[in-house]
Amino acid sequence: MNSNLSQQVSNKIYLGFITYMETFNTYTRLAPQYFSEKAWHATHLNNKQRLRLYKDLLFPLAHDCSELLGDLAADSASWMEIKSMYQLLIAERPDMEIAETFFNSVIRKSFPKMTIDEDLMFVMEGYDSCTVRESDELLRTYPSFLGLEKNIRQILDDYDFGAPFMDKEQDIKFLISSVKKVILSRYRVGPDTKTQILKSVFYRNKAAYLIGRTFLGHKWMPFIIPVLHGEKGVFVDTLIFDPNLMSSMFSFTRSYFMVKAEVPSQVVSFLNSVIPHKKIHELYNAIGFNKHGKTLFYRDFLHHLDASNDQFEVAAGIKGMVMTVFTLPSLNIVFKMIKDHFEPPKTMTRQEVKGKYKLVSLHDRVGRMADTHEFEYFKIPIERISTELMIELRKTVNSLLKVTDTHLVIKHLYTERRMEPLNLFLEHCSTEEGIKAAEDYGRAILQLAQANIFPGDMMTKNFGLTRQKRVIFYDYDEIEFLTDMNFRVKPKAETYEQIYASEPWYSIAKNDVFPEDFKRWMIGRKDIKENFLTYHKDLFDPLYWQEIQERITAGELIHAFPYPDEIRFRPEEKI
Repeated sequence: MNSNLSQQVSNKIYLGFITYMETFNTYTRLAPQYFSEKAWHATHLNNKQRLRLYKDLLFPLAHDCSELLGDLAADSASWMEIKSMYQLLIAERPDMEIAETFFNSVIRKSFPKMTIDEDLMFVMEGYDSCTVRESDELLRTYPSFLGLEKNIRQILDDYDFGAPFMDKEQDIKFLISSVKKVILSRYRVGPDTKTQILKSVFYRNKAAYLIGRTFLGHKWMPFIIPVLHGEKGVFVDTLIFDPNLMSSMFSFTRSYFMVKAEVPSQVVSFLNSVIPHKKIHELYNAIGFNKHGKTLFYRDFLHHLDASNDQFEVAAGIKGMVMTVFTLPSLNIVFKMIKDHFEPPKTMTRQEVKGKYKLVSLHDRVGRMADTHEFEYFKIPIERISTELMIELRKTVNSLLKVTDTHLVIKHLYTERRMEPLNLFLEHCSTEEGIKAAEDYGRAILQLAQANIFPGDMMTKNFGLTRQKRVIFYDYDEIEFLTDMNFRVKPKAETYEQIYASEPWYSIAKNDVFPEDFKRWMIGRKDIKENFLTYHKDLFDPLYWQEIQERITAGELIHAFPYPDEIRFRPEEKI
């Protein structure tokens, strides 16, 4: 290959990456401005535009590379030369790992039907994490000798949210009281005690978050300070020390944060030090670099394959009418494929199902919908596929399969965190556990409604439980915008013919929903159902659903708090 052409292509990809990062950072820098102005609709649009940015830039760039290369677009030697030249261009960049993933994306779209290739792509290069550099560029440090009140006062002075505090003195009192109650009641402050907070503020929806840690009792103790902007100004909403709550706030079920990260690996490393249970790829996802999160997920997958020997098998639970789902028992991931043919009454197309998954990827998931990674030409060692699974795949998704001597290549699939299906959990759990899960199941549906999502098929088989027993929706083929639905009171039969009619005697449109019918099938267990019907009586009231629709139609963006109301300093304060 002509080296000038290789340099031309590598330069083009590099310039495309620079454009991506500059535009990504431009969207990110708008977050604090919109927070200060309470421009919530602009915040929502800004987040969606940043999510779309990657593919908006990628497809035309890949097309241009293919045009430049012509017949060489599928030539491995040419791409190896391009990769080597690109590697030199990105070697000194502080976001080198993101640049590597960007190259991977370009080659996958430029090279026809390419599977993941460790020679042509950055599969194992780069780094997952590194030691946190306690630098002034990354962190603000507050020494213990200043005292608790002075440190808290200084923290609130150091972070400018672009609007006056509603009652800063009261915020300081709340924070002091919380630290004394939770931390200083158990640990003694020593000369080595210090507090560090990331300089970058994390923005999501209507909230801003300070992420920090305090060295106390010979260990780092993480915390999060949520800040809201209400009718009377900015205020501190709570102080979170609970590691489970912190983990949940960075969950795969939540939208990505807007946060300034000039050196992404350093921000991720600090997050990893305060939320150690999260995998590195999840933390990259959380700060908006979900494509690199996908790269790291795949690296983890390859390492896991090398360290295990179990076989992939059909996932537990009721088989879906739209998706074929399989898993590896030793890995907490499921692999979902759109079937070649859908069983009645499903009438949608494969493209429509992809559209639903795309909708979820761009929407606020409010902690109730699972994030997914989409893969093309995903390969699995053929000896790891169980006989039962291969039969199921041949029967349901044969058009997506390519079998070689060594691998099963799947043309399109989604990966998603594995959860225990709610219907299976309710079969074996205690009454107390079932009541809690059923209550959270109802909360999940209502919180999705407040985010303008109607799940469609709300059977318990389409919901799962996380490690923390939080109920999550994961079947997206029937989701619709809530505002597109028509919630109706079910007409009462009055005549003999109506009472004994074999089919509904009234007209039903495609988008009609009768909430009172939910009572019949939502929860089956008698020891759980009565409490569920009482606790979530609003679920069965068409007027309640209509009220949510009216609020959304009127332009209200309903904030989903990622922590319980009972820990809020001012639970009555609205935003």
